[in-house]
Amino acid sequence: MILKMIGDKYNLQKNRSTAKLNDSTFFPTDDMPAKGGESMKTIVNITLASGKEDYDFTTRFMGQDFRIQRFGTDGDVDKAADLLQEWDTRADAIGMGYIQFPFTIGPKKLVEKQTKKLYELGRTLKTPFTTGDSIRMVSHEWCIRHLQYKFGNNYFNNSRVLILSGMINSTIAKAITEYTSNVKFCDPILEHGIPKFLNSFNDLELYAKGIHGVLQWVPSKQFSNYAMPLRTFNEHIIRQAIQQASIVVIPFYEFYKYAGQLGLKELSGKIVITSTAYEDRVKFLANRGVDVIIDTTPKILQRVVGVSVLEALILAALEKTPDTLTSDDILEVISGLRMDPRVVYPSGRQKRINRFAFVVHPLSQEYLKKIGPVKLISRIAPKSTMDTVERLMAYSPPFVYSKVTGVKSPTGVEAEGWLIAIGTTPKQMLAHSPEFTNDRLLKAAKIAKGLGAQIMGLGALTKAMGDAGMTVARMSEIPITTGNSYSASAALWAAAEAVRRIGVLETTKSKKLNGKTMVIGATGPVGSVCSKLLATAFEEVYMVDIHDAKLLALRESILNEIKNTKVHITTRSDKFIEEMDVIVTATTLPGHKILDLAKVKPGCVITDVNRPLNFTIKDAKSRPDVLIIASGEITLPGQVEMKDIGLPPGVAYASLAEAIVLALEGRYETFSVGREIQWEKVSEIYKLGLKHGMKLAAISGLEGVLKDEDFDRVRAHTVKYKDSLKKPSAKK
Repeated sequence: MILKMIGDKYNLQKNRSTAKLNDSTFFPTDDMPAKGGESMKTIVNITLASGKEDYDFTTRFMGQDFRIQRFGTDGDVDKAADLLQEWDTRADAIGMGYIQFPFTIGPKKLVEKQTKKLYELGRTLKTPFTTGDSIRMVSHEWCIRHLQYKFGNNYFNNSRVLILSGMINSTIAKAITEYTSNVKFCDPILEHGIPKFLNSFNDLELYAKGIHGVLQWVPSKQFSNYAMPLRTFNEHIIRQAIQQASIVVIPFYEFYKYAGQLGLKELSGKIVITSTAYEDRVKFLANRGVDVIIDTTPKILQRVVGVSVLEALILAALEKTPDTLTSDDILEVISGLRMDPRVVYPSGRQKRINRFAFVVHPLSQEYLKKIGPVKLISRIAPKSTMDTVERLMAYSPPFVYSKVTGVKSPTGVEAEGWLIAIGTTPKQMLAHSPEFTNDRLLKAAKIAKGLGAQIMGLGALTKAMGDAGMTVARMSEIPITTGNSYSASAALWAAAEAVRRIGVLETTKSKKLNGKTMVIGATGPVGSVCSKLLATAFEEVYMVDIHDAKLLALRESILNEIKNTKVHITTRSDKFIEEMDVIVTATTLPGHKILDLAKVKPGCVITDVNRPLNFTIKDAKSRPDVLIIASGEITLPGQVEMKDIGLPPGVAYASLAEAIVLALEGRYETFSVGREIQWEKVSEIYKLGLKHGMKLAAISGLEGVLKDEDFDRVRAHTVKYKDSLKKPSAKK
């Protein structure tokens, strides 16, 4: 058990059995053909593990019949040596199991002293003898590379991995560090009682060579064996590291010494990588809530057998000796028999949890007051003091505001993440240079990487970043997305819902809305598809752009594809603006107003899919009879738990939802950055959102989520306006 290993060497148990052995255990009986029989070949597995799990069964392998027998010696090396000599020339191949393999890292192979005798004896046997080391070396690396590719070529990306013994599992460690640098090794703690982790494969190599700086602490070992406070501290930091990891690598040899005292708190929800996961080990891990067990040893027979048995089978089937068995032979068998690593889901269903991060920030001083110390200051200090606090908070380092759990897609994939807060309000962002904000975002990305996030969303920070996230994406060590694509998609989604909730437009026989809609910036990448979507829902579409030839081509395309729609084109947004029921702004005019709000009729729904937005809160307040939509909020799938972000429970901003959708899909890539929104991505993220169970939850205006009274107010203005049009003119 880990707790007993603190400060101890990895010694082989030497519990000698005094039980008298029956001769029939060692020699072929009438029902077990000896070597040289007609067709049945014999494989003997002699293991230092318990004899309680011995077996005797027949099987077919590579077109040949085999009888496989296991003899456990309960850690008795002398008994194992006797068995080796007894079975020499009587078996077709002998596999030696449950030994500590030589380390494959360091200046030389280090062999545990008590098993060195068995290696030396094995080389003198006439019967092919193997420990399975060749298969083990290949399977350890093959396991990582195969699963990385099989599960989307991103399974291990930036995972937080804790390897209990890098010296034993160096092959796994080397392979997995190609996909993540979030790796810790417990070797100094478990071998020497030194309360320090190794944090990279390079550190492990230096440690193996005996030249890592951590080894200067070695004299503390003698003290740590007897000093309970240090032993307790070492136990604590290992448990804490396991809890923080998403993947734990537990060696096969002395498995229960490493894992025996770990419980639900440490292992629940983890991926555990080990070798030759016998049924008792699978049950042990299942009872501790492990989500996924990755067994590097392929299971190609009906029962689980160790690598020594597999290699002995190959030797006997090919009629080769360990000296004549080549790497090509092993590769041919592995590929031909599809000897893939085994993946066990203890719950009975596949489970995968992907990880994301998202940057949040206070929208105003009122949000800052939710922070404990600031809340106290705000009660007793004058307004000027809060202004100072707001300025100071802008310089505060990023911190984890909330863990997000319980996101579960209908596809079965789950996601968890972290909301990382920066203390800068929008006012302070605009008061500083873009480099100021980018610096804090890069620090947040570093925190996200350390937490194991595989993608990070930036939210509504594009204006403050200058280049809309391009610099952050280029310099970050994990993929970045601004969320602008899903924000645009959700804004259109919200526009359709807003029209429905206002409820003043009638539906025609063709099931379209009897109304007029306008797209400003219609020929752009976003505007062109907005135009097509609106043409499917409205009787009349007005497309505005300065590119007249493109307008003609777009109009022709829509008329050919969509029936029962009138399509008008113009280069002037003010020409028909007074008639519009819905307006979508898909472009911006730097230094100019995109449209004159004073000319818009009461009840008009305006959706701004541009980022940054074309309208301000002041604009919205100037026309209380008009609905300006900034975005739609998204209900996340599953039983979501996270701290308050100003929305109802389980509801997220579309920009946050974009990061979550990409995580659920396993799309760890820079998705939405820059000021040019690509419609292909707007459409794609909308479809991916539906796939993963995202639903429109709320509609946001420029000041936050729109309430029922907002829709009621606009509806009342609209009805009043329409009634006024019906009244006869006072003048004849």
